[in-house]
Amino acid sequence: MSLTDLASVLWRSRELLEMLLFKLEEEQLLLAANRSRWLSHATREVEVVLDQIRQTEVIRAAYAQEVATELGLGPDTPLGELADAAPEPWSELLHQHRKAFLLLTSEIRTLADANRDLLTAGQRAARETLVAFADSVETYGPQGQTVTGGVRRPSLVDEAI
Repeated sequence: MSLTDLASVLWRSRELLEMLLFKLEEEQLLLAANRSRWLSHATREVEVVLDQIRQTEVIRAAYAQEVATELGLGPDTPLGELADAAPEPWSELLHQHRKAFLLLTSEIRTLADANRDLLTAGQRAARETLVAFADSVETYGPQGQTVTGGVRRPSLVDEAI
């Protein structure tokens, strides 16, 4: 029965989403600790997991279509409706998978947003530091374009840094 195959690929999808969450947390720890040396490795690991998720999603879609057909539903039936139409114990298992997916995707979205904010803050800090040592200051003009002013400011550098 293809419900067994669907349940199996759903477990694999959950494992991959949990791995993605873990990799995003690793990335966040590196960002928070200003350990940019390893950031490219962490980002590459996130990309590898995302690729595995994409591959698994193709398999999951094929199994879900097969199960939907067996249950007399349309080929693009969502997981919640598949769970409602499936016999027990499959119905309960599919509902549990759906709840887990909703929770994991919410956590992933929150963590990805936090990582994006940390990256943006780091980029802004680096840019401000570079501007402090440049011969000119960049600001924005009335139309939003970058304008370079010729203002030279004295700089004090702490050599202990």
